[in-house]
Amino acid sequence: MIVQSWADVIIFSLQTLWQGFVGFLPSFLGASIVFIVGLIVAAGLGKIVEKLVDAVRFDRLLDQLGLRRLLERADLRLHSGRFMGVLVQWFFIIVALLAASDILGLAAFSDFLRQVLLYIPNIFIAVLIMLAGVVVANFLARVVRASVVAARLHQANFLGTLTRWSVWIFAFLAALSQLGVATAKVN
Repeated sequence: MIVQSWADVIIFSLQTLWQGFVGFLPSFLGASIVFIVGLIVAAGLGKIVEKLVDAVRFDRLLDQLGLRRLLERADLRLHSGRFMGVLVQWFFIIVALLAASDILGLAAFSDFLRQVLLYIPNIFIAVLIMLAGVVVANFLARVVRASVVAARLHQANFLGTLTRWSVWIFAFLAALSQLGVATAKVN
């Protein structure tokens, strides 16, 4: 009698396991298809954005603003079309992963991905703040240098550099505030 009940328990456990697997399989296949289609769409949209940014000649604008020279001084080479394309691609990869995790019912992982997606605009705005800060800092440094030279003072380079660094630090603090990093200390 004990052997019979042990056998029944094992058979019942295996049947339950098999039913769970068969019940999970359609969700897994659906999530896999959604994720693979999302990867394909993300790659395509990334290439389209790269071509659009290259067609607009955004790199030429960055050259005219003097940002290319600053990046080269830091030994960085930025292909803005490729950069924007990769950003768009990863955004849609995360969206596809979010959709797949929702299909699978992974609530905690889905919440994490939603928080990541909602934080991305803050990063974009912080980058724009830094770019604007670099442009304004360079412009103001030239204005201050020209004004000091016109006033026949001797500290033109120092005051121009001081102006540039002041604007850079202010832009950096504004970007940190936008990102929500140490907001109380930044303020």
